Amino acid sequence: MQGRDPAKTERVTNELKRETGSEKIDFLVADLSSMKAVRGLAEQVMQKYGRLDVLLNNAGAMNPKREVTVDGYERTFATNHLAYFLLANLLVPALKKGDRPRIVNVASRAHKSGGPVDFDDLMAERGYKGLKHYGKSKTANILFTVELAKRLKADGITVNCLHPGFVASDFLSKGGLWKLIKPIAYLGAIDEVEGAKTSIYLASSPEVEGVTGKYFVKCRPEAPMPYATDEASAKRLWEVSEELTNLHR
Repeated sequence: MQGRDPAKTERVTNELKRETGSEKIDFLVADLSSMKAVRGLAEQVMQKYGRLDVLLNNAGAMNPKREVTVDGYERTFATNHLAYFLLANLLVPALKKGDRPRIVNVASRAHKSGGPVDFDDLMAERGYKGLKHYGKSKTANILFTVELAKRLKADGITVNCLHPGFVASDFLSKGGLWKLIKPIAYLGAIDEVEGAKTSIYLASSPEVEGVTGKYFVKCRPEAPMPYATDEASAKRLWEVSEELTNLHR
């Protein structure tokens, strides 16, 4: 697994080893808001392991105020979409060597409130609203899934995405107002174990072997908003993402 904070990531790794009784759990450290760090992570995976059966993209951020990364990109879009895009593309060679390889992208029902990707203002320079732009990044996750599934079908690599549910985690802990409404909001939330079920299902279940390009909720396929599966938008987002990440440099 990958984490941003070395100490926290190592602690979780050790907890998992104790709980499972397995020593076959490893971790790598990278801040996925940085495209250089994403490339470094991919290089480590290729050098250390060489092959992958499953890539689960779960990095996510929702920033109450607009922030800019070291690359000059709006942080939510960079972390939630560009990191998925670049890492998956760089690890395709490792996945091609895998056993019935799968890519799983964690998206969200928040795409419904986010709306279509705004190609004229991808970096939210004309005005930023945290939840709105988080939702747009989740629309991007679904569009990316649709396009990547199409491009990798001939290689036998399946690509699906999902909504994990509203999980009682510290994901939104940076928000000032959120700290006030959190106790009430979490009354209807699920725990992390429940929130991981659809990710695990898509990563491992024989029921979805060969299924690709779909969006799942509670381990069942569901139709997202039409703008999240629009082929023209998916292709355009791919082309823009290639340029922003210097994919073919």
